[in-house]
Amino acid sequence: MPIFFRLLHHVDPIEIVTQRILWSLLLIVTLLAARRTLGPLLVTLRDRRLVLPLAGSALMIAINWLTYVWAVNDGHVVAASLGYFLNPLVNVALGVMVLKEKLRRPQLMAIGVAAVGVAILAAAALTTLWISLTLAFSFAFYGLLRKVTPVAPMTGLGVETLLLTPPAIAYLIWEASHGGVSFGQDAATTALLVTSGAVTTVPLVLFAMAAQRLPMATLGILQYLAPMLQFFCGIMLFGEKLSHGQMLSFGLIWIALILFATDGVRMARRNRAAAA
Repeated sequence: MPIFFRLLHHVDPIEIVTQRILWSLLLIVTLLAARRTLGPLLVTLRDRRLVLPLAGSALMIAINWLTYVWAVNDGHVVAASLGYFLNPLVNVALGVMVLKEKLRRPQLMAIGVAAVGVAILAAAALTTLWISLTLAFSFAFYGLLRKVTPVAPMTGLGVETLLLTPPAIAYLIWEASHGGVSFGQDAATTALLVTSGAVTTVPLVLFAMAAQRLPMATLGILQYLAPMLQFFCGIMLFGEKLSHGQMLSFGLIWIALILFATDGVRMARRNRAAAA
């Protein structure tokens, strides 16, 4: 993701997000039509009890997308990666507070260690902390809303994208009247903007499928690889520097994730043994 969006650094972040929305919608509608499942999409759109939470999840993912694209193209890939390191722990907290899931002692220890890490980061890198927290909380609430909304993953994503389409079109029209849009200016930019639909849709469909099938705590365990890759992109490819406070903060958060993941693996093995 950071490598892809860095290729679009010359495009306004809001335009990137609006183009993501429109091309994602085209891809989703095509897939639904190919699977002959457009009917559930129309039924869901007429059900206010489903549309309201999906409107909330659409808002959360739009905030997440815009924050992430801006952060990557403004040179804050490391801060963005921290947001996704924190996201699994926020998932756990929401699972406890909202879904009444129970925490084991290692999970409590992990959250405590991560909280210390965030406190250190707040003191060491206060100017970019908002990026990390915005990404962590927006995606965690997105996952929570999708988990409690009984809609098929692709159908739900289709409704979210449809809800975001009118403001996306309105912005592109406004931007076209105030200096022009980047889409269509050159072949490379246009191709990347079109591809952003698939880059957006495929991970979200897979995430939505996982969110409905897994406890929030388990869902968190599976989200460590992406921020680790983003972190190394920021350090090794884009030349971002870490302060001593940031290094200490990241170290504590990684320790928290190791504690959490180790406990999750142990419990998974215990559950498999009990089932056998």
